[in-house]
Amino acid sequence: MGKIKERLIVLYDKRELLEQLVRRDIRLKYRRSVLGYFWSIMNPLLIMLVLTAVFSNLFRRYNMVNYPVYVIIGRAVFDFFQHATSQGMLSIIGNANLIRKIYVPKYIFTLASVTSAAVDFIFSLGAIAIVMIITRTVPSWYVLLLPFVIVQLYVFCLGFSFFLAAATVFFRDTRYIYNALMLGWMFVSAIFYPASILPEKLLWFVSNFNPMFIYIGQARDLILYGAMPPCQYILTGTLWALVTFFIGMEIFRRTQDSFILYI
Repeated sequence: MGKIKERLIVLYDKRELLEQLVRRDIRLKYRRSVLGYFWSIMNPLLIMLVLTAVFSNLFRRYNMVNYPVYVIIGRAVFDFFQHATSQGMLSIIGNANLIRKIYVPKYIFTLASVTSAAVDFIFSLGAIAIVMIITRTVPSWYVLLLPFVIVQLYVFCLGFSFFLAAATVFFRDTRYIYNALMLGWMFVSAIFYPASILPEKLLWFVSNFNPMFIYIGQARDLILYGAMPPCQYILTGTLWALVTFFIGMEIFRRTQDSFILYI
């Protein structure tokens, strides 16, 4: 507990640096873009339109409720995860010049990368709201619990990014392997198809060992179905977030002193 308290004190002292790094990451993403921050809304909308046009008729016989909202929720949640971890993975090697020149707690850079992706995700919620308005989907009061799902996902992304950032310093091929992994991960997260089409054994495995399936499921329950997510999803999602965070943070802590030799 003493080490955690010490890190929190350091983080508080460096809060202005963290804020500047987050602002920098967001500005760099939309630099020289005509629409700028509006792409946070436009991108998930465009992807939703494509997926709806391609797959809505294919899955019509499954009587899926409000397919456009179903798709955009899944895509927005998964995009946050992919964006956060991809940025977090490069957070150390991407700030090598700064790390060499001054002493700054190295985890600040990974934290800033994931936080900037979280800010971008919050903007993308506007896209979900637009689709809900167009499809006349009335949210229930359960949508107020969405921040709890976002916190779970944020903590999970942070822990996973700490691991990826450390791995990428020592093994640069990590980024290429991870890009291939993302494609497979997306297809087993039931983003654009109903989970019921999965074989029973695969569905059980995905429901328990795919955190993104769990977080997407929670978000859909709160936003689309107006229901409380199953207790199993809440407990499993929280457990995945905490375990991943502490393992990722510990790996990062144990290896960070050697970063300077490889960046």
